[in-house]
Parts: sequence; C-alpha cells; structure tokens
Amino acid sequence: MTPTKPSDQIAALGRAIYDRDIRAQVEPDHHGEYITIDVDHACWAMGASIREARAKLDQQRPDPESRNVYGLRVGSKYLRHFGGRPLDDRE
Repeated sequence: MTPTKPSDQIAALGRAIYDRDIRAQVEPDHHGEYITIDVDHACWAMGASIREARAKLDQQRPDPESRNVYGLRVGSKYLRHFGGRPLDDRE
C-alpha cells in the first residue's frame, strides 16, 4: 500500500505517538523488539521482527485506510543494524 502522507510527516507523527503513549509501556522490558504504529489511528503492535509487528498491526486494523505506518526498534533510534552487532543507544 502506498502511504497517503509524506514520509517525514509519518515519521514525526509516529515518533510523537511513541514518545507520548508507548515508550513508558515498553522500555526497558522489550529492548530490541520492533513496533509498528498506524499514525492515523494511533494503534500499534510489537513483534520480534518488523514483519511480525506489521502483521499484528494489520490484524488489528485490516481496513485499507491503514497506510501510514511508522516502524521503530524499542530502545534504539535505528530500525536496523549494520555490521556484526546491533547499534545500541545505551553505550
């Protein structure tokens, strides 16, 4: 599905929803897991991978209007990692 909002707007809305509504619920118990946030409906889902988190989100909101989705990794400002180990904000 093609997003209906610009990617920078989706990122800003997703980060605001995460910081305001989700962060306190998931950190630090779920460090390294993935979250997807439907920025239009402020619903979210978590999974061991970004695909799993998106699949769970799609089960919650299967309507075709759920196109503006932001993904992030709990406890990291990066969605993925490069090299031999994950990047970690706590270092």
